[in-house]
Amino acid sequence: MTGSTAAAITPEMTLNEITLAVPAALEVFNRYGLDSCCGGAKTLALVCERHALDLDTLLKELRAL
Repeated sequence: MTGSTAAAITPEMTLNEITLAVPAALEVFNRYGLDSCCGGAKTLALVCERHALDLDTLLKELRAL
């Protein structure tokens, strides 16, 4: 999943699923201080909620990869 297929990233996907599908997502997660190792089993929506991050902003950034 790269380029146009990165647009398929959804809030219900886990950080691990996103990282496996789009390895460049790891850089984005690191910039936001998100742990895709120990916290990788959590969904993007849950992680954004717990870290007070704007889900739409993060989705746009990930989908642009």
